[in-house]
Amino acid sequence: MEKLLVLELICVVLVMGIVKYAWGGDGLISTSQMEMFVDEVPDMPRIKGFHLPKSLRIGMFRKKWKFHRDLPPTRVFAYGTSKKTATVPGPTIEALHGVETRVKWTNHLPSKHILPWDPTIPTAIPHKGKGIPTVVHLHGGIDEPESDGHSTAWFTSGFKERGPSWTKKTYRYHNLQHPGTLWYHDHAMGLTRVNLLAGLVGAYIIRQPHVELPLGLPYDDEFDRPLVVFDRSFRTDGSIFMNSTGNNPSIHPQWQPEYFGDAIVVNGKAWPYMIVRRRKYRFRIINASNARFFKFYFSNGLGFIHVGSDSTYNEKPVMAKEFLLAPSEIADLIVDFSNSNSDSAILCNDAPYPYPSGDSVNEANSKVMKFIIKAGHVLDKSKIPTKLIKYPSPNLSDASATRYIALYEYTSNTDEPVHLYINGKTYEAPVTEIPKVDSTEIWNIINLTEDNHPLHIHLGLFVALDQTELVDVDKFRECMMKSNDAIKCHVDKYARGKKIEVPAHEKGWKNVYKMMPGYMTKILVRFSYIHSNASYPFDATAEPGYVYHCHILDHEDNVMMRPLKFTN
Repeated sequence: MEKLLVLELICVVLVMGIVKYAWGGDGLISTSQMEMFVDEVPDMPRIKGFHLPKSLRIGMFRKKWKFHRDLPPTRVFAYGTSKKTATVPGPTIEALHGVETRVKWTNHLPSKHILPWDPTIPTAIPHKGKGIPTVVHLHGGIDEPESDGHSTAWFTSGFKERGPSWTKKTYRYHNLQHPGTLWYHDHAMGLTRVNLLAGLVGAYIIRQPHVELPLGLPYDDEFDRPLVVFDRSFRTDGSIFMNSTGNNPSIHPQWQPEYFGDAIVVNGKAWPYMIVRRRKYRFRIINASNARFFKFYFSNGLGFIHVGSDSTYNEKPVMAKEFLLAPSEIADLIVDFSNSNSDSAILCNDAPYPYPSGDSVNEANSKVMKFIIKAGHVLDKSKIPTKLIKYPSPNLSDASATRYIALYEYTSNTDEPVHLYINGKTYEAPVTEIPKVDSTEIWNIINLTEDNHPLHIHLGLFVALDQTELVDVDKFRECMMKSNDAIKCHVDKYARGKKIEVPAHEKGWKNVYKMMPGYMTKILVRFSYIHSNASYPFDATAEPGYVYHCHILDHEDNVMMRPLKFTN
């Protein structure tokens, strides 16, 4: 109770006033006043991705975008069907289960980036030195390798230059998986963090009306809203600020281990507001930040009813007063504003950065957006069912293999991070994870770093089973740094500390999970559909294959990512 009161007090301070935050130096906003909750949150343009005479054509454009009333327009990279209609985030693509969507992603970006990038980390660099490499990954999609947006399948403007694993101009999304929320974003090798910072993100929803409508949840455009949340810092001229000096500049001139901004942006507006009625709303919250975790809660004590996590529905609704959302995770939830005892509610954040042991939130990044609640009750025909969608429960006896996946951070003489590896291997090292198509495996993720790493596995879905503390972790880490072999280092001797239960709203099938520092997290991974016994309608063994990686983008780029290929 005391914690809740403190959190509410932190959140409501300055709610009616103006927030001033000092970034200082380099032309950053320092004395400018940016009033919170002055811009209305937009609903991004919606594009139907089904029953089309031909493929969608969505481009990447450089343009100006207005993030806040008090900021000059900002140069961004934006997705859209044209430069005029391009937005940050990009349009929400609405797909229909069983009807494929074809998208021709086109690059119209200039020859030079609007943000600093570091060529000393593994990076997509055009042979002629001109053009910005991009490639689009549909996060959560179960699709062919050629359409997965492989990091080395990049291309520049007009497809003038192409990465070594580039295969096709038009991507094919089968939409045969379960209904739910996905998102698309850039995935170019070594440039993911800067291309997303520039604005290349967007929501994607697979709908299956005959399955979803009987649930009674809010389902139309007005009451079912994607909210794409990320953090940014800005200069006084409106441009996005990214530190151009690395934490180890003699090794990596620009790369920093994490990016954090103090302005919290929702659907392209900093600290926006939304006018709502006293009824139920569905929000599909996508954390599109580079590195920031959010611990969301409402200033007035309103709760969240979780109906889905990442791309899948939960088996039943789960009520929570607060929840943690890592970079790239999706929370599909209901908020019932008829339960509010006030005429406004502020969505707040209390997650340290870096998570979990970093700085506490400040006045700026502790607030996300404001909901202004209209007076008077309205007719609300939506409902919260007692049961949602049940998918097969994880069965350990189905596992055909057990793997140990270790996460490492390497530092310089000054104890500053230099790079991060999975299993002590560079991305270019030979493939070591080659599951069978339609198989189930157990992966034990051993986090030997001080950060929480949201691990994302392309193509696969998994259930987090438990998280076990590593005792005498320094001794175990010393052995692992030498041999990189969990069995030889007697992992069972160390993975015997306290166990952390998986939160109720995250016990279903996910494509990202938070790997706690100093813990071993056991997940059961399935490389097949979870809603049917049907085989993939594509060849998952084809080149260029897939990847799995940490979704803190600064880590992924340098280079906490490994190839993932399949065999029949």
